[in-house]
Amino acid sequence: MRFLPVRAGRILVELPDLETTLALLASLENEPIAGISELIPAARTLLVAFDPGELTPARLVEEISGRDLSAAPAATGPLVEIPVRYDGEDLAEVAALLGMSEAEVVRRHTGADYTVAFTGFAPGFAYLAGGDPLLDVPRRKTPRTQVPAGAVGLAGTFSGVYPKTSPGGWQLIGSTPLAMFDLERDPATILQPGYRVGFVDMAGSHHPTAIAAHRRKAPRQAARKDVVAAQMHVLDAPFPVLLQDLGRPGQASQGVSISGAADKVSLKAANRLVGNPPGTAALEITFGRFRFRMKGAGVMALTGAPASITIEATDGTTIAATNDAAIALEDGDTVSIGEATRGFRSYLALRGGFAVEPVLGSGSSDTLAQIGPRALSTGDRVDVLAAPVGALVSTVQTIHPDLPKAGEVVTLDVTLGPRTDWFTPQAVASFLSQDWEVTPQSSRVGIRLKGSALERSDTRELPSEATMQGAIQVPASGQPVLFLADHPLTGGYPVIANVAAHHLDLAGQVPIGAKLRFNALGPFAEIGAAP
Repeated sequence: MRFLPVRAGRILVELPDLETTLALLASLENEPIAGISELIPAARTLLVAFDPGELTPARLVEEISGRDLSAAPAATGPLVEIPVRYDGEDLAEVAALLGMSEAEVVRRHTGADYTVAFTGFAPGFAYLAGGDPLLDVPRRKTPRTQVPAGAVGLAGTFSGVYPKTSPGGWQLIGSTPLAMFDLERDPATILQPGYRVGFVDMAGSHHPTAIAAHRRKAPRQAARKDVVAAQMHVLDAPFPVLLQDLGRPGQASQGVSISGAADKVSLKAANRLVGNPPGTAALEITFGRFRFRMKGAGVMALTGAPASITIEATDGTTIAATNDAAIALEDGDTVSIGEATRGFRSYLALRGGFAVEPVLGSGSSDTLAQIGPRALSTGDRVDVLAAPVGALVSTVQTIHPDLPKAGEVVTLDVTLGPRTDWFTPQAVASFLSQDWEVTPQSSRVGIRLKGSALERSDTRELPSEATMQGAIQVPASGQPVLFLADHPLTGGYPVIANVAAHHLDLAGQVPIGAKLRFNALGPFAEIGAAP
């Protein structure tokens, strides 16, 4: 058992195998340690999130190290039978790799019981363990750019079903008509950790269905009782404009990450200025350049990346407004926001908040998981709700941070780990000493960096493990990717370091063309128990 640093309030526990990982997960769920807030299991690791004010890393290590993990927990969850047409593109290749017939592959795949070990990669994607040990095949050397929803695949000793069309490198042996993730269901995902799974050949006589609990539709929400006070008419939105709040924590069991605003401090500031609760959904405007007309009066604020604000009244008069301040708008006012002069993302809040239907408890748009409201486009109309009685608008400007411009160097503090020791000492030194260019391929999923490639000392395939916002993952190319708000829940490349919590919002404001330099807060070292 190893305890690897992630950042303050997060550690990664590495264990010998999946069975021991699930045993530790069961132990911590049955006998919880005060101060732990979240557990995310993976193939051979368990990410532990905790409150540093309540629990020190050394004490946490001591508590976990003393657990008896000799008995693997029995799967007691409900049984889900998945009907499969064994017509996958890779079935013949899998049979050849294993030295058996296609019929034997199908027989072994349907003849074993599986357990949902953990979720990740995409909402509803479950890693199924416990199948026939002979069905052990490597991932494809070249991943497909598009795997259809419902595809059944193998990777290593795991089986899995793609919940939606997405890129993927698993060996495809069949397909199922069963929807693995459906927001009309409660819960949305049909497979959750601890569930038992059986595959059934649809060519046979038995055609199973999902268990009854998963056929239930989520209850219809009552009609919205909120009062609409105004409406925003979108006139021009050439760059991404997304609704974002503080995200949807606690959905890891469904394979869904937190998401939310890339710069949560700026989101909270915008809401504070207009008198909204801090987590109210606002518009996250990338690059700037957004224009809208008000139908009805309102109060707005623009925070984050600064941009010019011009307001044109119905009589043709125009005024310039300032960032980081409450701005009164009248019926018919046209608001034009220019390009951001610094930073990358601006946050526009309106008093009362936007009428957003929450998805899994949040109004945020997750661009990777494709959950939440779509991006706004020209012609859209968005309702603005009436502010609750007693909501106060702030007249005090916030202190605007000095956000970076393209071409400037931004220094981010990082904690080395959890996989720093998978890289050569020279690579670690290069990672910390060079300026990394932020490329145009960057997005809310992650900042793609360009520089001198980082060489690994350990070239093994890393079993999938949990990742988080701020993780700096290094794929085979040696060019790092800094994960932002819409990162995948798990990843299969080593994470060399994690951005410190106090610099996460700054990372979300780094523009394309800027350069990143990383400052290690200390050397890489495993975490030990208190002496």
